Amino acid sequence: MEPVLIVLVVLVVVAFIALIKTIQVIPQASAAIVERFGRYTRTLNAGLNIVVPFIDRVRNRIDLREQVVPFPPQPVITQDNLVVNIDTVIYYQVTDARAATYEVASYIQAIEQLVITTLRNIIGSMDLESTLTSREVINAGLRGVLDEATGKWGIRVNRVELKAIDPPTSIQDSMEKQMRADRDKRASILTAEGARQAAILRAEGEKQADVLKAEGEAQAAVLRADGEAAAIRTVFEAIHDGNPDQKLLAYQYLQTLPELAKGDANKLWIIPSEVGDALKGLGGAFSGLTGANGSGAPAAAAPPAAQVPLDPAAGPRPVDTDKGAARPRIDRTREYPKIDPE
Repeated sequence: MEPVLIVLVVLVVVAFIALIKTIQVIPQASAAIVERFGRYTRTLNAGLNIVVPFIDRVRNRIDLREQVVPFPPQPVITQDNLVVNIDTVIYYQVTDARAATYEVASYIQAIEQLVITTLRNIIGSMDLESTLTSREVINAGLRGVLDEATGKWGIRVNRVELKAIDPPTSIQDSMEKQMRADRDKRASILTAEGARQAAILRAEGEKQADVLKAEGEAQAAVLRADGEAAAIRTVFEAIHDGNPDQKLLAYQYLQTLPELAKGDANKLWIIPSEVGDALKGLGGAFSGLTGANGSGAPAAAAPPAAQVPLDPAAGPRPVDTDKGAARPRIDRTREYPKIDPE
C-alpha cells in the first residue's frame, strides 16, 4: 500500500503543477511571449489564457504601458569645441511584444546608445548658444531618428526631453558676467532715459513758469501804468479846473520839500535849484500885498531889468565890472535857452 500511496501523491502533485502551468493570467496592459520547444508560438494578451504544460513556455512578460527612462549625463562636444553635459529623458511604449523580444537583445540599452550617438551628431553641428536656445530643435531631431530606428523593434518613442545642458564652469562664469553686464547696461540706459525725460519735463515746466510770470508782470506793468496815467490825468484835470496861480504852486512846492527829507536812510539833503525861484515867487506875492513904505499902497514899479536866461546847472553867472556897472556877462561858448518875449 505504501508504494501505491506514494505514486498517488506524486500524481496529484504533478497534476497540480500541470494545472498551474496550463492556466496563465496576464494583467491588463501586459503581454506574454509563448514558446513551444524554443520557438515562438503566440503572444498572450491580458486575461485568462490556456497553454500546454511542459510543452509551451512563457518566456517574457512585457509591460505595454508608456515608460519613462532617464539617461545619465553624457558629454557632448559642440561646434565651437566646448564640452557640455546633457541629461535626457525618453518616453517610449512597446507596441509589438514579439519584435521587442526577438528583434533586439535589450531595447533599453539600444535606445540609450542611439540617443547618445544622435545627440553627438546634432550638437556637433551647433554652437553653444544655439544648443542652449534650441531645445525644441534637438528634441525633434532626436525623436525623428529614434522613431526610424526603433520602429522595427516594436517600440514607439513618444517624446524626448533634455533635462539639463551643463556647459563648463568657466563658460558658466563668463556667461554670468556677460548677463550681468547686459543687465547693468540696460539699467544704465533706463536710468539715463529717465533722467533725460525728467530734465525735459523740468525745463518745460520752468519755461512755462517763466512765460506765465513774464505775462503776469507785463499785465501788471500795463495796469500799473494805466493807473498812474489815470491818476496823473485826474490830478491834472483837478488842477486845471481849479485854475491855480503861481503863488499857490510855489506854496505847495515849499510844503512838499520837507517830505523829501523824511526817512532814516537820508544822510544828505540836496536842495533843488528851483527853491530860489519858488522863494522869489512867494516874495513877489507878499510884496504885492504891502507897499514898500508900509502904507499898504502898491509900490512903484521898478524899471525892468535886463533879463538874462537862467540855467540852474550852469552855476553863477560871471559879472562884467569893466564898464562900471555890474551886469551879467554872457559866456559865448555856452548855449542858453531862448526866451519868448510874450
